[in-house]
Amino acid sequence: MTDVFTRVDPGLGEFTLRPVDPDTDAVLLHRWVTHPKAVFWLMQDADEAGVAAEYRRIAEHPHHEAYLGSWCGRPAFLAERYDPAHVELVGLYDARPGDVGMHFLCAPTDDPTHGFTHAVITTVLVWIFADPATHRVVVEPDVRNTAVHALNAAVGFEVVGTVAKPEKDALLSICTRTRFLAATGAPIPSGNPA
Repeated sequence: MTDVFTRVDPGLGEFTLRPVDPDTDAVLLHRWVTHPKAVFWLMQDADEAGVAAEYRRIAEHPHHEAYLGSWCGRPAFLAERYDPAHVELVGLYDARPGDVGMHFLCAPTDDPTHGFTHAVITTVLVWIFADPATHRVVVEPDVRNTAVHALNAAVGFEVVGTVAKPEKDALLSICTRTRFLAATGAPIPSGNPA
């Protein structure tokens, strides 16, 4: 599949995104989403067929998309973009036009690179905000995922409150374009990314 977005991070180099191919990528994604470090992804017990089925469901959904992210040409993270008025947060918050939901997952590694996760979330947010129709990015991580709460705050997310979802209690947080730019200074290209 073809890359739909590229960003060069000043410290870590090139990051790219392409749509997930549910069948081709299932083996790789299975290793990622069932790893103990991915406990908050809620797919610990999934088999490869289940992972493929989940990403096929996302690919077919009109309001949810999944992308495989690469770093310097190697698969390194997963990103999802969704419409929170139709997926994940239906009826749980005051959705506005221009809201975009986001999930991301970094591949597990035994040799972490300093600043990598920050570069990934920055890349994903630059990609989402590159669409001028996006006004706010909405996230709903598990309330126990303190590492991602700190990371979200570092790139401009503001906590709205806790929402009870069927699978977890989530810390609803929102980031505006203005807050993201103030927190990161990351340039946002104009245009409408895929």
